[in-house]
Amino acid sequence: MTLHTLFVCKSCSAVLDHEEADDRAEGNQLLLKLLEIQKNDSTYSTLNIEPVGCLWSCVKKYSCAVSFVCPQKYTYHFVDLPQESINDLLEFSLLYQESQDGYVLPPKLPGTLRSHLLVRIPPTPEVIVSQPGAC
Repeated sequence: MTLHTLFVCKSCSAVLDHEEADDRAEGNQLLLKLLEIQKNDSTYSTLNIEPVGCLWSCVKKYSCAVSFVCPQKYTYHFVDLPQESINDLLEFSLLYQESQDGYVLPPKLPGTLRSHLLVRIPPTPEVIVSQPGAC
């Protein structure tokens, strides 16, 4: 089984002023809590929801950031997500998991996710490492 992970930023970087960082971190924590509630739903049981300290999106003044990641698949990074986007993220997770390479056509992005997509990164090719220190 391929591991699909949704990384959820749980804080904001120190580059923001203290009050703004606190406000954004609260939004991130709420987004994370709402997503974690779905772990008990068998529909989303194959999605690993993983909180991370920082996704560095707040450096560009984006908050509430998440990234969908899976080996050999596209990576999607969404930012400025309102708490109402929970269902859209969960719907996207199903499309992402069903796709062989992780590519989801832009018109199929649920709800307002298209306007919150910061970047889609192509999958890295599978590389056989034959030399020490090679990537």
